[in-house]
Amino acid sequence: MAPTASSPAAAPEPPTVVDDAPPGVVHDRHRFASLGERFSTRLAGMPVPQAHWVAVSDDCAELLGWPADWWQRPEWRALDVLRGAAAWSGMPTLATVYSGHQFGVWAGQLGDGRALLLGDVQTPAGPMELQLKGAGRTPYSRMGDGRAVLRSTVREFLCSEAMAALGVPTTRALGMVGSPLPVRRETVETAAVVARVAPSFLRFGHFEHFAHTAADVEALRRLVDFTIEHHFPELAGAPVPAVALLEQVALRTAALVAHWQAVGFCHGVMNTDNLSILGLTIDYGPFGFLDAYDPGHICNHSDDRGRYAYGRQPNVAFWNLHALAQALLPLVGRTDEATEQLLEALEPYRSALPLALLQRMRAKVGLATEQEGDAALIEALLDRMAADRADFTITFRRLSQFSTAPGAANEAVRDLFIDREAFDAWAQRYAERLRAEGSDDAQRALRMNAANPKFVLRNHLAQNAIEAAQQGDFSEVRQLLKVLRHPFDEQPEHARYAGFPPEGSHLIEVSCSS
Repeated sequence: MAPTASSPAAAPEPPTVVDDAPPGVVHDRHRFASLGERFSTRLAGMPVPQAHWVAVSDDCAELLGWPADWWQRPEWRALDVLRGAAAWSGMPTLATVYSGHQFGVWAGQLGDGRALLLGDVQTPAGPMELQLKGAGRTPYSRMGDGRAVLRSTVREFLCSEAMAALGVPTTRALGMVGSPLPVRRETVETAAVVARVAPSFLRFGHFEHFAHTAADVEALRRLVDFTIEHHFPELAGAPVPAVALLEQVALRTAALVAHWQAVGFCHGVMNTDNLSILGLTIDYGPFGFLDAYDPGHICNHSDDRGRYAYGRQPNVAFWNLHALAQALLPLVGRTDEATEQLLEALEPYRSALPLALLQRMRAKVGLATEQEGDAALIEALLDRMAADRADFTITFRRLSQFSTAPGAANEAVRDLFIDREAFDAWAQRYAERLRAEGSDDAQRALRMNAANPKFVLRNHLAQNAIEAAQQGDFSEVRQLLKVLRHPFDEQPEHARYAGFPPEGSHLIEVSCSS
């Protein structure tokens, strides 16, 4: 009988210890493991059989300070490490516990149900954590099998690296392996494992767990102190550490969400256990990039009420920050004054987000100076795009070709709109605004093309790569990765990746199983 994700063949086996390891791998010490048993469970992974490489990220390897051939070095046995059958010496693999709100409802204890922290890597960019996703069942898997399927792993691998190339704060993907191990989702699929990299995988939910589920104030305090020591050292000595931490998390979250909105990225499942304490994009599941601009776009087919629609992401992030503030309340004191302190720490989000988003949108339309009517001008463009369902990425990219010369038709962008007269009226306002600041068309085009990607990971592109990979052909995954590494470059030889989505592509469904 072929092994399945729930069969005895998938049971844990002691990993082989590999003494030789890539540069910077920290032996016998893991920052998170130092917190103790209340915070995680130490266990081995459940190896996937007959593993094979699907793709690796040279950019992520460079971030770690690893050579490009790290995955081919026989002495490092990277394939065995990523499939869960081996471990670099002294790396204490563990799964962490957290809780959280899912779709606005308290879900109680959650945790790393299919992820394992391998350990720390000292890198030129500072300490990084290396994690396997899809490594098998853990004590926090609940009713799950602890596996990830090839379909969802291709999406996470590609989007992690695509977002990094766009400049969006994100967890990274070092490499992914596939396996013929059958895994049941809506249908029977095959397993895969992705190696993820981040300074930390701490989430809002880690703090919620010790505030609510475990109700352990000392553990919560220790987690806050740990987070400040390792990730916010500038806050050392703050009068009220929890309040200082919350304010910084609010600012980082504002910057992150502004960047999401500016590139048309929809996360799809912004539960509190899916938001990073460091302001990183984390947990690529039912994500999507906008095709036709629609503020109400819902990328997650599990989200039947549209809680996480594109236009609602800023408010949802603020809701989640309130949940984090509630979790930190035991450290400040359950008084009106303490509550006020935490609420004041959230206020920077309300001011920083619109400013950050306006700054990014000014860059997208090529405004080099700030004027009072800019927000209204940009909003008018977005309204026109929504009314005519103009493609988000293509519209902004073509806008770089806009000419301020009197009588210029600007067909390249004008042709994207159904109501041409309405666009012409907006274009007249835009041209006047550009002339008012003495904008040079050629120089502005260069700036705009550096702010507006030509290539994003649209659902149909990911789906094409997935379908080829499911047939054993990983060339499209690797080719797409190469294209997405340089999203702002013209890359005329790869123009097919920058075209309009094909008819019917809106029917591609991604859900929480993605």
